[in-house]
Amino acid sequence: MNKGSAAAVADSAIYEKLLSSIGSRDARVGIVGLGYVGLPLAVTATNAGFGVIGFDIDAQRVAKVNRGETVIKHIDGALLGDAIAKGKFEATADFARLAEVDAILICVPTPLTRHREPDLSFVVATARSVAGSLRAGQLVVLESTTYPGTTDEVLRPILEEGGLKSGQDFFLAFSPEREDPGNPDFGTSTIPKVVGGDGAHALELANTLYGALVTKTVPVSSAATAEAVKLTENIFRAVNIALVNELKVVYEAMGIDVWEVIDAAKTKPFGFMPFYPGPGLGGHCIPIDPFYLTWKAREYEISTRFVELAGEINTAMPQRVVSQLARAMDSRLKRGLNGARILVLGIAYKKNVDDMRESPSLRLIELLEERGAVTAYHDPHIAQIPPTREHAPLTGRRSVDLIAQEVAAYDAVLIATDHDTVDYALVVDNAKLVVDTRNACARRDLPNTNVVKA
Repeated sequence: MNKGSAAAVADSAIYEKLLSSIGSRDARVGIVGLGYVGLPLAVTATNAGFGVIGFDIDAQRVAKVNRGETVIKHIDGALLGDAIAKGKFEATADFARLAEVDAILICVPTPLTRHREPDLSFVVATARSVAGSLRAGQLVVLESTTYPGTTDEVLRPILEEGGLKSGQDFFLAFSPEREDPGNPDFGTSTIPKVVGGDGAHALELANTLYGALVTKTVPVSSAATAEAVKLTENIFRAVNIALVNELKVVYEAMGIDVWEVIDAAKTKPFGFMPFYPGPGLGGHCIPIDPFYLTWKAREYEISTRFVELAGEINTAMPQRVVSQLARAMDSRLKRGLNGARILVLGIAYKKNVDDMRESPSLRLIELLEERGAVTAYHDPHIAQIPPTREHAPLTGRRSVDLIAQEVAAYDAVLIATDHDTVDYALVVDNAKLVVDTRNACARRDLPNTNVVKA
């Protein structure tokens, strides 16, 4: 038997053993990053019958998870606690234990640099940790959103530095996360999962694993294709949100309410999908993903003008909201922003969650304070602002109580996030001025004499 055929036999044996282990759910799953993607995935995997080890660099988070504490509000703490009690799940900060698992799912952040270029430092650091313990017969899947080519061009070379080869000794795939925190209709297990692999064996292994976790898998031809799917989904949303943000400006000049226009337009049963304006984009995906594609496109000397224009429109929205607030204060209260007390309602990037990644509220507070305003915030889901890379001076600020006399003491209330549990009637009844970026007051048929839409 020549060397080539021996390698093929070894490859087949390794693949068949891992496939059988996944199929019988004897495989142990390691999940790197116990955040808004990794922790729900860990719960889903334990519910499916797999033993799971969660890895995170934050030792405090690891300790809380191991105690069964809910570190993310929309995660069912009882399910997590039950998995821990049954010995199906544990968390650790010891990355050497990656050698104990059969499948490694990487769910780490992929932010932007200050120059709006991809920051893959978390992916690279994780890849090096995995490479240090990588053994034959493991499946490695990247879930972090990134540009097409990352799995093949960045992750694979790092993993192969120790001599093991993708497709022969270990198997590499990409399956983009599709989490929507706080969505009451869809969770990790009910959202179809796109899967692309480095070769047919990697695809089959990843597809089998995710097939045990979710209701449907969608295999595609390559990891790069799967990476492109994720970007396309979120660029679609970013572009359409930019469109309605721009239409809002145009219709506002004409004295037309864009919210009324959208509500009427969405009655058409075909050819229209409603998107809504806001104070800026938030969350880990929509404000970031378009820039991953535009950066990669430059490598091919292609200008993504349409996508970049959408990014410019959405990025400019916080500045526009502050300008509208200033005009409303000037016309209605006869005073400027300098020295004014402003209450920002909502620090989370979307309603009914405790997730403030890339929240436009943080930028709104900074812009207001740059113009001399004194700001406070109220958010029923976020008691204190945690450390952030881009807004470090806001760290530690605490949510204030929403009390009638306190609301009346502010010069204006800026609704940035429309949490359902906020008492908007109390706000409207007591505030001197309400600037509503989410149409929260109109949706509740509240008096609009002191409400300005922005």
